[in-house]
Amino acid sequence: MSASRQPHDHGGMVDAAIHAACAQIAPTWPLDRMIAVNPYWSMVERPFAEVAEQQARLAGSPMAMPLDYYRTLWQDGRITPADLDAAAGEAGEDATAAIAALEHAATAPVPPPLLCDTLDSQRDLQHHPAWCDTITHQIAQFCAAYFDEDQADWHPERHDGLYQSWRATLMRDHSVALLMQAANMPARAAALAATPREQIHQALAQLGIEPDALADYLQAVIYRIGGWAAWCAYRRWQARLNGQDDDTLVDLLAIRLSWESLIDDGARQAGSVWDCWRSQWARHGETVNTEATRFRLVWLRAHERSYQRALTQALQAPVAESGPAEPKVQAAFCIDVRSEVFRRHLEARSDSIQTLGFAGFFGLPIRYSPLGTEASRPQLPGLLAPAMTVSDTTGEAAQDEALAGQRQQALQRQAGWQPFATLPASAFSLVETLGLGYLGKLIKRSRPQNKTTRDASPGLAASRACTLRPVLQGSVEQRVTVAHSALTGMGLTGELAPLVLLVGHGSQNQNNPHRAGLDCGACCGQTGEVNARALADILNDEAVRAGLVGQGIRLPARTRFLAALHNTTTDEVTLFDTDSLQGEARQALPALQQALDDAGCAARAERAPALGLSARPAEPEVLRRQFRERANDWAQTRPEWGLANNAAFIVASRARTRGRDLGGRAFLHEYDSAADPNASLLTQIMTAPMVVTNWINMQYFASTVDNPRYGSGNKTLHNVVGGRLGVFEGNGGDLRIGLALQSVHDGRHWHHEPLRLTVVIDAPAAAIESVLQAQPVVRALVENQWLHLARFDGDDIVFYQRGQWQAPAAH
Repeated sequence: MSASRQPHDHGGMVDAAIHAACAQIAPTWPLDRMIAVNPYWSMVERPFAEVAEQQARLAGSPMAMPLDYYRTLWQDGRITPADLDAAAGEAGEDATAAIAALEHAATAPVPPPLLCDTLDSQRDLQHHPAWCDTITHQIAQFCAAYFDEDQADWHPERHDGLYQSWRATLMRDHSVALLMQAANMPARAAALAATPREQIHQALAQLGIEPDALADYLQAVIYRIGGWAAWCAYRRWQARLNGQDDDTLVDLLAIRLSWESLIDDGARQAGSVWDCWRSQWARHGETVNTEATRFRLVWLRAHERSYQRALTQALQAPVAESGPAEPKVQAAFCIDVRSEVFRRHLEARSDSIQTLGFAGFFGLPIRYSPLGTEASRPQLPGLLAPAMTVSDTTGEAAQDEALAGQRQQALQRQAGWQPFATLPASAFSLVETLGLGYLGKLIKRSRPQNKTTRDASPGLAASRACTLRPVLQGSVEQRVTVAHSALTGMGLTGELAPLVLLVGHGSQNQNNPHRAGLDCGACCGQTGEVNARALADILNDEAVRAGLVGQGIRLPARTRFLAALHNTTTDEVTLFDTDSLQGEARQALPALQQALDDAGCAARAERAPALGLSARPAEPEVLRRQFRERANDWAQTRPEWGLANNAAFIVASRARTRGRDLGGRAFLHEYDSAADPNASLLTQIMTAPMVVTNWINMQYFASTVDNPRYGSGNKTLHNVVGGRLGVFEGNGGDLRIGLALQSVHDGRHWHHEPLRLTVVIDAPAAAIESVLQAQPVVRALVENQWLHLARFDGDDIVFYQRGQWQAPAAH
């Protein structure tokens, strides 16, 4: 880098570099709506291997496990020579060289140096704080106050935007100046440009960044504050869903870059900090171990082939079990991998139950607004914007009004404590004020509890809350449209069982800032209860049923729809609104409840070893109590494993997977290509649920291969930021995103195996290829190897590679 003469279009090149750097950042959702996000989402238009090289070079981030991880799999025989040969052949690498690489300790990638790194290398960090840490802490604390809506009592001025507010604050703030012994810092802040883009141009010119280094340099800068960058990207994502835009990410880039110019002493002679930094930046590209990155990817692919081999064998294995010809109950579960375990055991315990898989929001494009509040929350995938509203009702206006008033009064009383609780030292004052009564609550909270559900609806006692039912607000025509879409998507358009169960899911756990991440991602980090109950209400509505006849769907008069919620922590299923059942549907209820209870016992026994619990077949109630106590234990860091170890997405009729043990690793989505001649349903599946499963898969992947950057570290050190924005690990540092280490590691071993998703579709090749050609995002995911695509070909499975369908290599 040098302060050489800039070309005429330098300004345009800077603007392009700003856009490129900001475009690489994927969003992160707030804690109360936490959903899984592919942190590489903005890069999927480029090949996986190319992004891996860039991540190693500019972020110091690996996109595969260390070689010693794969060495263990190789030595244990999990990865076979055939797996390795095929993987090496795909990458154009030598398998023998890949094996030899296992014997050499490869250094982990490191990010390129910024000026602050060079300055710190010349400081006595044993006695003085580091500039890098101080800069990150200052920006993070400022952003926490700026973006907070729920927790802080002080906020910076916001009317001029993030950058201008930060600049104005720094001009008055002497804390960094005193800490770092840099008395001129407020004065230097006053000399920064007035707008973020002007400041970026000014700082780049001051630091002498050459045109060909602009994009890489700005990328490296924004990666240093990647957590808050992801939050700003979320603001941009939400704005664009609403047809607007948000430029806060550019403000953040300007802030982080400004610090590089603020600590620059202006010296440019040989041996100056700037001169040393320039040399270190130039050498960084030469020191990046691209060979280690390449071999890591070879072993990653070999590991994936090992799993694909096992998956293929499981799907091709003959089974005696077949679905009932005339089921008494059809149960639609979310495609979530945790449902696979429960569905398998439920079907094994009743030959009259048929299960199917569908995204857990059941196709409802809704937001939920609880009765008596002005709040609303989305209940659909983060890829979409809600178009309709669901609210609660008892069915009687007077009773609704009374309950709304009770809730409002209760919430106002709770809010009255909030200012007191957020004042300095308030935790001590609160305990002293409330006295032994509060101490009793703490003791009670610490004792084992056997509760079966979460706490009651906020502001209402459980007995009051249970009288409310979520109902979609809209005309009959709108409700008919929603019903038609949901039934078509689930394939429930023919002869139906007397009882159709719509099973949403949610997790029961305590003292967990990331609890929404264990709920239904398709419901934007909420439970699926609202969606399931609202849809059941719609489908049982006689006016809706009459309207469906005009759209070619005639629901049998005997068929009733019933909502349920699968508690994925305890594997217990709660049935809702059973008082509405009549006839054959009511007659099927006792046997269904028994089958659900038996399936829960079997599912808990299967899951128990991974949670460190002893599966006791002769004592199912003991195990049930242990699971409930685990769910209610406020000190439990692993209430359940969530979607850990997810690895496959199977789009096919249940006949393809029924009776097969897929180990709780597969998302299962119902699909019948014979009923989809124009591939319209397949398009919906590959552009929505398949993308969502990619997001889940890559969040777990990234949180495992690089937890320091894309995970949130040690859960026991988490402190919530802004009430719901995210967490710090400890009392500062960058905003942490992704999954806690405890979500992917059991304390001794990795519980999650980081593999790219394998998608297996039961559809003709031409239909799948038509979707690939028409949908650029789907094509990018497949062709750039962000997931692996396969299809059923009769009883065989063939994989899509380089535009052709190929049988897997023999093993």
